[in-house]
Amino acid sequence: MISTSEFRSGARLEIDGVPYYIVEFQHVKPGKGGAFVRTKLKAYRTGNVIDRTFRSGEKFQEPNLEEREMQFLYSGGEEYSFMDTSSYEQFSYQRSQLGDNTDLLKENTNVKILLYHDEPISVELPIFMELKVVEADPGIRGDTASGGTKPAVVETGAVIKVPLYLEAGEVIKVDTRTREYVERVR
Repeated sequence: MISTSEFRSGARLEIDGVPYYIVEFQHVKPGKGGAFVRTKLKAYRTGNVIDRTFRSGEKFQEPNLEEREMQFLYSGGEEYSFMDTSSYEQFSYQRSQLGDNTDLLKENTNVKILLYHDEPISVELPIFMELKVVEADPGIRGDTASGGTKPAVVETGAVIKVPLYLEAGEVIKVDTRTREYVERVR
């Protein structure tokens, strides 16, 4: 059980059978009446963010979540295959079960998969990934006063905004949390 006094950003709780995590929270003590906690909760499965207010001292069930270290093997259409790094057991999941960053998955990458009642609800990628640019329009010099960006397709099929000077064939470092270009890898 988790109480409102234990709320922290990232804390996990289950409301009406749905697993959520806390995006932000605020303890409020009005001059009159009881204290309460305002929260923004994000649903693991749908990604929907909801605003909820709870009375101080309320308790909630923690969701039955399991985090497993797995290695991404390959994808075939909408199906993604992973291998558990401890038991070497293989699992296949649908793209819709894995969340938004599946287009950044590169073969043989170790990831953490969050399971809720043995169903995957999200994939946590390494913070930085090195990906090869396979398609990028040529940058035109003199187009901008300060550094501009252009879309580039990386080896996994994801589209990332990169500086104008980058060309196809170069390897870049991408922050998987923000999906932004970090630097060129030499």
